[in-house]
Amino acid sequence: MDVDANVSTRISSGILPAFVLMSVAGCDVVTDAATRLAYDIKDGANRLGGEDGAVHSIHHRTPSASGQCTGPYKLQLDKVGAIIIWCKDVSGETVSSHSTTYHAHYVDTPTTYLLDKEAGTTLTIDLERRGGRAVVTDAR
Repeated sequence: MDVDANVSTRISSGILPAFVLMSVAGCDVVTDAATRLAYDIKDGANRLGGEDGAVHSIHHRTPSASGQCTGPYKLQLDKVGAIIIWCKDVSGETVSSHSTTYHAHYVDTPTTYLLDKEAGTTLTIDLERRGGRAVVTDAR
């Protein structure tokens, strides 16, 4: 067997199917806490009524993936369009951090929120339709 055929066989018999399985079976495998929250915000904006004044609350249990960010965490949802999550251990030391701006395509955040959340507590983000856009009105 020549080298090209050997490489092709390994890709088709092992690496490619594994990649496809990870992509289809569990988005959590390739995402982090901030990205999952951004997708929840996008979904919340899509559920928000189309008329100005419509409201919707998102209830998110960060980090929402088994074995990730199991202790307390700090969340920054800022007016420049970023989400940053710092995962902490029981002594309060940062063990990882995650960030994204994906949600900013779907919502405006006129105020920066900086929250310290205990392990397992639910994050609530309130949205309201204003001027045709979804706007974050509170985070707690």
